[in-house]
Amino acid sequence: MTQFRQEWDTETAMEILNHPTVDSKVWAEAVEWLLVYGPPEIQELLKHASGHATMESFPELEPLGYGKDGTPCYSLSQLADSLDISEEEAEAIISEKEKKHGISHRVDNSDTTSLQ
Repeated sequence: MTQFRQEWDTETAMEILNHPTVDSKVWAEAVEWLLVYGPPEIQELLKHASGHATMESFPELEPLGYGKDGTPCYSLSQLADSLDISEEEAEAIISEKEKKHGISHRVDNSDTTSLQ
């Protein structure tokens, strides 16, 4: 189990999300924890909100496909372009998140579908 997973639990993360004056960095970490380790119903709500925010903030991003769970999949170059960073920087961010979460966030093209 990763240190990040051990740092939170659902109750604490939800309290932070509902706190009116919590630091934005702590709030983002609570959301990240819930997206990765939270109960399925909370993950679903957050994924829906994330998808809406992505469409609003990055309208140029078009999923190349969808994972088995319906999650949109983007190319590394698309993500880097949208964030105005290099592909190497995007790769480093993804690698850091994978290490932190103890899971892979990459999906092979053969594991995607064009239908959501």
